[in-house]
Amino acid sequence: MSATMIKEFRLPDLGEGLTESEIVSWKVGVGDTVSLNQVIAEVETAKAVVELPSPFAGVITALHEQPGTVVEVGKPIVSFEVPDDAGASPAVATPAEAETPKRQPNLVGYGAVVESSGRPARRQRNFAAPPVEPGQTKPVGAPVVEPAETQSFERPRSTPPVRKLAKDLGVELAAVPGTGVHGLITRDDVRNFVGGGDVPVAARHLSAVADAAAPSDRAAGQGGREVRTPIKGVRKFTAAAMVASAFTAPHATEFLTVDVTPTMDLLAKLKTSRAFADHKLTPLTLVAKAVLVALRRNPSLNSRWDEANQEIVQFNYVNLGIAAATPRGLTVPNIKDADTLSLLELSEALTDLTETARAGKTAPAELADGTISITNIGVFGIDAGTPILNPGEAAILAVGAVRKMPWEFQDEVALRQVMTLSLSFDHRLVDGEQGSRFLADVGAILADPGMVLTMV
Repeated sequence: MSATMIKEFRLPDLGEGLTESEIVSWKVGVGDTVSLNQVIAEVETAKAVVELPSPFAGVITALHEQPGTVVEVGKPIVSFEVPDDAGASPAVATPAEAETPKRQPNLVGYGAVVESSGRPARRQRNFAAPPVEPGQTKPVGAPVVEPAETQSFERPRSTPPVRKLAKDLGVELAAVPGTGVHGLITRDDVRNFVGGGDVPVAARHLSAVADAAAPSDRAAGQGGREVRTPIKGVRKFTAAAMVASAFTAPHATEFLTVDVTPTMDLLAKLKTSRAFADHKLTPLTLVAKAVLVALRRNPSLNSRWDEANQEIVQFNYVNLGIAAATPRGLTVPNIKDADTLSLLELSEALTDLTETARAGKTAPAELADGTISITNIGVFGIDAGTPILNPGEAAILAVGAVRKMPWEFQDEVALRQVMTLSLSFDHRLVDGEQGSRFLADVGAILADPGMVLTMV
């Protein structure tokens, strides 16, 4: 048999200097044979869920982290048995070799090992490999593992109250199956285990007493008076970004209510046209186009405040962000160079962006470098709001619901389709006059789409 060696795959930097990611799921198991660039796992960064490709072709020998575990960049997550192309004796990569991860020909680049974040590390229990019986030999070509090499198993995930309860009952948590989020062991799990006859009957009474004393300690998904969910991933990143934005950029918000009946009439005509027959057109499509046109006359809203260099950066391109509600929280992917797209191309890009975001497959690159954003609160039946700026951007437009309302039309009161626009902007970059002119231009286009001819 040909010689083989063990290769470790360390969690790479998945973009923008992110320092950690959560293992969402493994697509492979120990013993599986994988090919180069085959998807082996899904990991959640602070911005999105990313598919992780294999940097090697070989056999999975160990999965070092369990789903639900947050791992720092540079930490080993999986080991492979791969052919030793150099023909050398089988060996395990030495610690010295592992100190500086090398780039591999995979779809995602490695990141450098990061320093500790300062948080207490989880204790791990190490179980050494079983000793070799006298006279037993390893198969020729099998990887050689030094006696000191151990496989790490993380202790069962649970909360301090649950661990105390288990200790009081004499229950070994490793034997208790967890039914909470990502396998979290809950009070109910311990109580059910006790009720199964694995511990003395006297302990079952103690379990009931302890549970009654702290009914709010139950984990998510187990009912009770409280539900606690760890703050991590997209939710954690979004919260930090919104706090930073709200307390860094001085927000100002303006509102404009517009009769958009002509725009809705145009939308109905476009949907019946042959060119748009197979495309999804919505009011947001036309609002996005109006924003792109209005930015040409009001470029200050497409800029960024560079605090470090004390400069205002004005963009000559538009990466249009669209706020998207996903199961993991709010994300704002953006359409690159949206200002160069036709209405047909813009509708395709919006459809792709929305479907990808809802599926949780938005790549980090699609969340970076936005220049201005739109949030469609109208889909929730909301008329207006005061949106918070996406960090690094000068403006965000909230699009309200389209409602039929009595409205002045040709000196009479008529039932018209009306929409409210809410514009928040960074007052360091955008003066009230500039913000008002931009909002008025967007409103003018939506009130009479033919106005676009006077603005291009």
